[in-house]
Amino acid sequence: MEKATIYKEIQLAKAANQKLLAILLDPDKIIWEKLDSLIFNINQSPATHVFIGGSQVESNILDDLIVRIKQNCILPIVLFPGHPSQISKYADGILFLSLISGRNPDYLIEHQLNAVPVLNKTQLEIISTGYVLIESGHETAVERVSKTKPLDRNNPELVLHTAQAGEMLGNKLIYLEAGSGAKQAVPLEMISRVSKNIQIPLIVGGGIVDLTAIEKAYQAGADLVVIGTAFEKNADFFNTKIKL
Repeated sequence: MEKATIYKEIQLAKAANQKLLAILLDPDKIIWEKLDSLIFNINQSPATHVFIGGSQVESNILDDLIVRIKQNCILPIVLFPGHPSQISKYADGILFLSLISGRNPDYLIEHQLNAVPVLNKTQLEIISTGYVLIESGHETAVERVSKTKPLDRNNPELVLHTAQAGEMLGNKLIYLEAGSGAKQAVPLEMISRVSKNIQIPLIVGGGIVDLTAIEKAYQAGADLVVIGTAFEKNADFFNTKIKL
C-alpha cells in the first residue's frame, strides 16, 4: 500500500470536510527550560500538525528543536521557512513558499533556487505553497523582512485572483496570512470567496486569537488554521476543546 504523504492526508481531510490545525513554533522564541511543557501542551491540544519557522530565525537550534519535539510528539513536523537557512533534514516536510502577493524576486524564486541544493540532500516532502500576505492593521515581520506590501484587505477580488493564479501555476496549497501577531485576521468573507473558487486546500493564519475565531475561519472555508502567537502567550489556549 502506498504510504500516505502529508499533502495526501491534507487532501483527504479536505474531501471529508475534516478541519486541520497547525501550531506554529518560532525557534527564536523557544524557551528550552519550558520545552517539555510546551510539547505536553501540543499533545493535549487538537493540533494535527506542527509548523516550525519564522520570518527571521536567528538562532541555530532548529535541528535540536525538531529532534526534541519528535522524541515526545508524533504529529508531522512541517517547515515554514522564511529563508533557505531554515531547512532541517529532521523535519517531515516543508512548505515550499512563493510569496505571490509580493513582487520581490527573492521571495518569488531566488530563495527557492538557493534552497534546491539543500533540499536535494534531504528526504523532506516538498509542498509547493502560494503564500498570500493580507493587510492586517500594522506592519508585520513578513512585510518588513520580505520588503513587500500585503494585499488590501478590502480588495477580495485581487486576493481571489492571486490565489487562483497560484493554483494555475501549480501550487498545491494556498496560504492566506495576516502575519504573526496581526491586529486583524484575514476577513471571513475573503476566506469564503477564495475557498469557494479554488480546488486546492486553503490554509489561513495570523491574528487568530481565540477558539471562536478558529471555528469561524473553518466555517468560512479554511481547511487548515495556523495558531502561533496566541498559543505562545497562553499555554491554556486549548483548555476549551474545539471540534475538528
